[in-house]
Amino acid sequence: MADRMSGKVVVITGAASGIGAAAAKRLVDEGARVVLGDIQDDVAEKIVAALGGADKAIYCHCDVTDEEQVRALVETAVSEFGQIDTMFNCAGIVGAIGPLESTLSEEWKLTLDILLNGVFYGMKHASKHMKKAGRGSIISMSSVAGVTGGLAPHAYATAKHAVVGLTRNLATEVCTYGVRVNCIAPYSVATPMVAKAYLDDHTEIDGTIAMLTEESPLKGRPGLAEDVANAVLWLASDESGYTSGHTLTIDAGITTGSIAGPPRFAEKSPLMREAGRSGI
Repeated sequence: MADRMSGKVVVITGAASGIGAAAAKRLVDEGARVVLGDIQDDVAEKIVAALGGADKAIYCHCDVTDEEQVRALVETAVSEFGQIDTMFNCAGIVGAIGPLESTLSEEWKLTLDILLNGVFYGMKHASKHMKKAGRGSIISMSSVAGVTGGLAPHAYATAKHAVVGLTRNLATEVCTYGVRVNCIAPYSVATPMVAKAYLDDHTEIDGTIAMLTEESPLKGRPGLAEDVANAVLWLASDESGYTSGHTLTIDAGITTGSIAGPPRFAEKSPLMREAGRSGI
């Protein structure tokens, strides 16, 4: 076991599967103690046992649409482990799908309640303790859909864009207290949520990996939950101590125009000039 997170306490929402579970394992392996929040109680308790039990991890039922439950999750870290050093706002769903004209208002509101308001509650209650302590790292899940258009449904994209904005704004408030605020913007990675969205089966992780491998700009390299977990580790650790207000893309270059296969104009050809002319 390494010790990049030795002595640190981390709170994670959406910790019972996918990226949240991968981050919990990565952080515990690096010496952290973690407080896991989720609504999947049975699954989460198994994860706690796998992480080493109460000395390493504890679980609290937490629906991120309920501010009181998020507050209680943060307070549990302080009461049980004495502090909170990192808040990872990870809970998420795909949410409302389809044309804007057919999007139901209740689906829109629930999507934003989970993906945006849940992040707001986590930031709010974690930052209060971190400001008093004079240190801390708040990390939230955005998405490549939060830095460009057309990659996700409307409500999801709206929420993820808002997370980027809230990250930047909070970073300007708490920097003077020694607190850093960043977010992560992944492309699709092999998780149950992505498997359900692409293959209509949340258990089809192998098939999702095969699909992502074929589509990846990086030959033979799909996006994995562990890739995001590694980014969380860096942003949570002191190694990123001069980084704040940043949106870290984990996307094989998708947002810079990279595609599977060669780019346009990859082959040498004569210089193109005006009116169909070529050459110098």
